[in-house]
Amino acid sequence: QVHLVEFGGGLVQPGGSLRLSCAASGFTFSTYGMSWYRQAPGKQRDLVAFISNIGNFTNYADSVKGRFTISRDNAKNTLYLQMDSLKPEDTAVYSCKAHNLAVDYWGQGTQVTVSS
Repeated sequence: QVHLVEFGGGLVQPGGSLRLSCAASGFTFSTYGMSWYRQAPGKQRDLVAFISNIGNFTNYADSVKGRFTISRDNAKNTLYLQMDSLKPEDTAVYSCKAHNLAVDYWGQGTQVTVSS
């Protein structure tokens, strides 16, 4: 059974940092591209960052470039998102997604709140 479980969300002050993790099981992690998405209240879910299956290619939304870093450890079946210089507008539920040409798997999401 496929599971994607996000960890590391919470409340942080503006300018602070958080590191999100997404633990995967039930599928061959190293053969899937992985992405982080976020959804703020009343808004659509947006792509934040993408990483290829072996980690040699990454892509970021313009709003997070230079502040967020996506990475993965295929030996640990885990995806990461390092978030620095956080802003109030980064407040959202962050979810990870595993995808290939045939199927998408989603995690349940973790709340990130940036507020003083």
